[in-house]
Amino acid sequence: MDFSMEAARELGLPYVQLWTASAISFLGYRHYRLLFARGLAPIKDVEQLTDEYLDTPVEDVPGLRNMRFRDFSSFIRSPAPDDYMLHFALGMTERAAGASAVIVNTFDDLEGEEVAAMEALGLPKVYTIGPLSLLAPLKGPSSAISMSLWKPREECLPWLDGKDPGSVMYVNFGSITVMTNEQLVEFAWGLAKSGRHFLWVIRPDLVKGDAAVLPLEFSDETAGRGLVAS
Repeated sequence: MDFSMEAARELGLPYVQLWTASAISFLGYRHYRLLFARGLAPIKDVEQLTDEYLDTPVEDVPGLRNMRFRDFSSFIRSPAPDDYMLHFALGMTERAAGASAVIVNTFDDLEGEEVAAMEALGLPKVYTIGPLSLLAPLKGPSSAISMSLWKPREECLPWLDGKDPGSVMYVNFGSITVMTNEQLVEFAWGLAKSGRHFLWVIRPDLVKGDAAVLPLEFSDETAGRGLVAS
């Protein structure tokens, strides 16, 4: 909330900026102007974003080593020079110089060099207080926050434990993809003919407007080497 600095200044209050990401992410945002100066950004068109272009080395960036263009936040890849998120991130890091202190969610043994690079930019004292996740109260699995839209299923773990490392294909179409049952069956036979062990997650709503139905022959063909979970 960048307006809070202006409010603190008007009220004559100290302003401390909390950076919840890492120190290296702060430096990545802070040095956007360096990418502008070198002509790497803003891009002229999204077709410019080839693997070769994304792998362009970005050297001599204070506090950042072995960086490529792709290693910077994707905000910088916008072809719009007035992209909101790009200027928001740049503005937040530049305004940090006016803060009384900056608190970063990291620790010195991990990012000591990056923290020193932050202070070399003219920032006030930088305090490391991370990882903040250690301050979160420990709770049981039932109360844990998850990014998954579906309840985790662990029945597959004993089956996976019985397979050699790296020998199982994991197949999952995500949380929103849908298909016809004909497409599902076609994919099933592809797995069957592969001859590989596989774990296939089929959501209850994966098949559009119907239930997922696999032929009995598929089960016979993949017995012992395939596991279908929901």
